Amino acid sequence: MSSKKIAVLFSGAGTNFEYLAKNQDGYEIVVAISNNPNAGGIEIAKRYGIEPIVIDSKLYDSREDFDSKVVETLSGYELDLVVLAGFMRILTPIFTNAFRAINLHPSLLPRHKGLHAIQRSYSDEHGDGGVSVHWVSSQLDSGEIILQKSISKSNLSLEEYTNQIKTIEKQALLEALKKVLEI
Repeated sequence: MSSKKIAVLFSGAGTNFEYLAKNQDGYEIVVAISNNPNAGGIEIAKRYGIEPIVIDSKLYDSREDFDSKVVETLSGYELDLVVLAGFMRILTPIFTNAFRAINLHPSLLPRHKGLHAIQRSYSDEHGDGGVSVHWVSSQLDSGEIILQKSISKSNLSLEEYTNQIKTIEKQALLEALKKVLEI
């Protein structure tokens, strides 16, 4: 059976991207795109022999123009899936209609969509928090949920909670990727 081809999009340090790169089994990351020319994940891509492409979102006049460039770039690959791993952009239908894509979000959706989800989750009235992996849609963090993993917040400091979230999000993303690719 041949490996499934995926692209990973990221904006920052690339820790979730690195976890996927380390665990390529049944899939191959053929390209990695960042909208941030200073993202740490660029060096991670090079270290794993994955082509890093920077498409600086600040150079585009609109989200649609940026998304068109991403779609144009990704169209050169025969992708089975696009994975958003810390990609800090709201995507338009130009992208969402072009690719099957999943996104990792550090809260139990539909709670705490958008930014600062870990801190907002830690401070809410619920006894648990967690992570969600969902299908990407043009609505922020609103696509169908593929899977969730939860943890208890009981007796955890914000730092401890954050560290646990960072641990389970990697596992959740890999599990969801394998689930949707059926590998």
